[in-house]
Amino acid sequence: MAAYAGGGLSAVDVREAAAALSLPAEAFGNDPAVEMLWAMKAHQHAEVYGNLISAVDPKFLKLTKADDQIYTEFRKSFKDLKIDVLDPEDLKSEPAKEKWRPFCLQFDGVVEDFNYGTLLRLDCSKGYTEENTVLATRIQFFAIEIARNREGYNSVVYNRAKEASSFQEEASSG
Repeated sequence: MAAYAGGGLSAVDVREAAAALSLPAEAFGNDPAVEMLWAMKAHQHAEVYGNLISAVDPKFLKLTKADDQIYTEFRKSFKDLKIDVLDPEDLKSEPAKEKWRPFCLQFDGVVEDFNYGTLLRLDCSKGYTEENTVLATRIQFFAIEIARNREGYNSVVYNRAKEASSFQEEASSG
């Protein structure tokens, strides 16, 4: 992840990457350049989301048009899933995959790109780091992050950013 943390992409690069990523997967096989584009897109999404929950109280965020449906179905299917600190096995083990598959598939056609790879923080009180990040599908990301927002777990990120901002304001005015 650190290799592209600085961004460095021009608007042309981003448009070219978006155009390439809109082609069907069969067009690429296992092209490493395309895998890098997907990784860059996932990293960019993570960066934007991290900034968003730092700037806006997560309790009021709406991530998709289907937030209510996603949250209801998520908590129906995963009522006991611990979401503040995720265990990767709850996403990646064979039994977990069997449980996630029907949940995810119900959002095909409801949530755009529901099965795209997305970076998900394991511990919601921490940022996106290599140790604190796992690859998940976009619908898993939405389900867990909507639940974290509604259940107050992401408030720690927002409150920490707010405190840092007010501390900086005090330091610069004092």
